[in-house]
Amino acid sequence: MQKNKAKTYRIQISAATENLEIIRGFIQDIARQAGFTTEQIDQIKLAVDEACTNAIKHAYSYDASKTIDLKIDLDSEKMEIVVTDYGPGFDPQKLDQPDINKNAKKAKPGGLGIHLMKTLMDTVNFKIIPGQKTEVHLIKYRTPETQR
Repeated sequence: MQKNKAKTYRIQISAATENLEIIRGFIQDIARQAGFTTEQIDQIKLAVDEACTNAIKHAYSYDASKTIDLKIDLDSEKMEIVVTDYGPGFDPQKLDQPDINKNAKKAKPGGLGIHLMKTLMDTVNFKIIPGQKTEVHLIKYRTPETQR
């Protein structure tokens, strides 16, 4: 990829859990073409999967008639994925810090999505307009071996 030559990809998809596989494939294909490593691709896919799952579960209460928008901006330095839902929104500052040990001991699923996204990606930001939309910005920077 030439320096500073950006590419943008978009997909709008029904907020159904069965569509998560399509989203993962979309992300994987773009990240692979961009030259990210297999490990980076797996991290990006998992983070995006978590963001989409949160939208399906929390923003839409599993209402598959709603949509999720994904926008991917790719340049010579990074891949930024913006996951947008049009639910009520939330305040990330009010979320409890997850107790990973407690969740693991109880084999309790859930509650770790945002923590996982922040662990897997280089930058995670939220842009929330209450009652209108939530954007989750996930950024993975290229390592020297993946820069082109």
